Amino acid sequence: GHRQEVLAVSWSPRHEYVLATASADSRVKLWDVRRASGCLTTLDQHNGEKSKASSESANTAHNGRVNGLCYTNDGLHLLTIGTDDRMRLWNSSTGENTLVKYGEVCNESRKGLKFTISCGCNPEFAFVPYGSTIAVYTIFTGELVTMLRGHYSTVNCCVFQPNFQELYSGSKDCNILAWIPALREPVPDDISEKSLPQQHLNPAYEDAWSSSDDEG
Repeated sequence: GHRQEVLAVSWSPRHEYVLATASADSRVKLWDVRRASGCLTTLDQHNGEKSKASSESANTAHNGRVNGLCYTNDGLHLLTIGTDDRMRLWNSSTGENTLVKYGEVCNESRKGLKFTISCGCNPEFAFVPYGSTIAVYTIFTGELVTMLRGHYSTVNCCVFQPNFQELYSGSKDCNILAWIPALREPVPDDISEKSLPQQHLNPAYEDAWSSSDDEG
């Protein structure tokens, strides 16, 4: 198993018996809970290049504590975040590091960091606590779309509610905020869609997000 404390766990949405664990030992392991033997695999940030001559025990997912992980909704990929200020996207079937570059992701948490992934969006987004803000990334390109500002202290967790496409965040400021996406205005019948400016991002997730408190 792990050599230090486990900081985050996540069940695979694709295989109900597969569990991913993240630890302070810099490792992420995938387990088949039906088996009493060792883990299925230990994720390797170098995709095997540095550990070809050594055992799998040398594999590390990050260069620091791994304190957050979350599967995509189809279970095909796994996102991890570490105190090396990096976020990585993995192929959950092969264990391969997809090498998507998200840039520096501020992560000073000494405990587990609860981030979340959107559901039913195209493209899909990751919502990551980033100090007193929430960073919104496109998962498969690594683009930082926007920063959600509304808390007055460190954000500890995020949860996405797919039925209403809402995001909920909890912070050390003792507040829970509900973030509501801005909706596209209906197009009048006499205006063609083709005449409108092209949107490269889902309009609901541009920087028009607001806390529900602002609505009142």
